[in-house]
Amino acid sequence: MTRPVIDPARAWLQRALWDVVPRDHRASPQDLRRRQVVTLLFVAVGAVVLGLSLRIEPGSVWFYPATLGLAAVWTVGAFASGPLHLGRIQHRTGARRPVVTPVLVGLGLAAVFGVGGLVVREIPWLSDYVRSVLDYADQGSVPILVGITLVNGIAEELFFRGAAYAATTRHPVPVTTVAYAVATLATGNVMLAFAAVVLGLVVGLQRRASGGILAPILTHVTWSVSMLFLLPLIFV
Repeated sequence: MTRPVIDPARAWLQRALWDVVPRDHRASPQDLRRRQVVTLLFVAVGAVVLGLSLRIEPGSVWFYPATLGLAAVWTVGAFASGPLHLGRIQHRTGARRPVVTPVLVGLGLAAVFGVGGLVVREIPWLSDYVRSVLDYADQGSVPILVGITLVNGIAEELFFRGAAYAATTRHPVPVTTVAYAVATLATGNVMLAFAAVVLGLVVGLQRRASGGILAPILTHVTWSVSMLFLLPLIFV
């Protein structure tokens, strides 16, 4: 009786994360090498800026410039590395730009993290890491925090699923996921690094399937903004 419900859901998820849409985004060896050098340079710079930005005291006037500076690093690095593509996903009517699907994936991922948060809050040493991040939300202006969350989410995907993914010739999904997690680990917060692994894997699969950055961007910002409002309700 449940088969008619399960199969469409499975097919939808497969199109969103697995079925690869044909495309021709090949680059010359020279362009690929240039992208790799630029990407490595900006990974190093971004990791340093990220580590410094989240070590700023909550409520400091330097927090907003630091986080926007990080977004600038990722964005400049992405566009400096070479061409970026929006991508398409499979649909029963043919390939199309991914819009609704990645938003739903982001909401579903936020729900999973919400359930996980209920577990984490009962483990003191882990919940402390989450609360240290939430201190920034408690001290800041909500509209500004939402704006920064959107800007940084877009910038991270431009770089990691745009430039870094295109610069990786073998196993780009795990490689860019690890790179994203390592850069996030510069904050010294293991929970942020864990979230980066899970999120990075999901958006990496979207990048592989669609061949572009639109789906990863929409999933990332949907998840990020959802967590901005959901986590304070869990870790009261």
